[in-house]
Amino acid sequence: MVYNLIPSLLTRHLARCLLCGDRAGDFGICTSCTRELPYLGQACESCALPLASSARLCPSCLCQPPHCQRVQAAWQYAYPVNQLIQRFKYQRDLAAGHSLAQLAATVITPCSDPPNLLVPIPLHWRRYWQRGYNQAQLIATELGRRWQLPVRPRLLRKTGATRTQSQLRRQQRLRNLLQSFALHESVDGMHIGLVDDVLTTGATLEAAAQRLKEAGARKVSAFVLARTP
Repeated sequence: MVYNLIPSLLTRHLARCLLCGDRAGDFGICTSCTRELPYLGQACESCALPLASSARLCPSCLCQPPHCQRVQAAWQYAYPVNQLIQRFKYQRDLAAGHSLAQLAATVITPCSDPPNLLVPIPLHWRRYWQRGYNQAQLIATELGRRWQLPVRPRLLRKTGATRTQSQLRRQQRLRNLLQSFALHESVDGMHIGLVDDVLTTGATLEAAAQRLKEAGARKVSAFVLARTP
């Protein structure tokens, strides 16, 4: 038993912070860098938009409540979290992804009504083939392990390859995503927790949430690493 612990202890002792190169903490980032991350703070409960006041909802969600009833984000999409996410998403830096997901699981937690299961936002098979992995699935797996919630990576399927979303406005994204999600399992009466890496306009989460609600889901919430301002 003692011998089995030695490699693990040695690895943790030698691990270096992903940001500054100092000795890493429990999640691959040192304590000092962890304190300096751009935590989200006060935000809209429905879309995680940063708010200057103590209001529960932003004006947009007050006027038109989204299908995704609650979104929790660990950080703002700002330095250095944005760089770590880009490394994870586009440069195959899986260590950065795992570190962020593990740390996010301690920053955000399921509310008093936790989801029955977690569902990562899917990639179309062409994009999955190009990238080699779905970053949302890796995040969901880590969150599910730490929160002890089941993960269903194939519950939602992307039925068509949509245009790249990052350069589109919200209404363009909604049109782009129309009818792009299909379900492979029943969600009747369930609370589904969607998982993604970054929330920008919220169109992707909203389209997926609408599809789940139409299929009978009782409630849809979401968990993301970061929210753009």
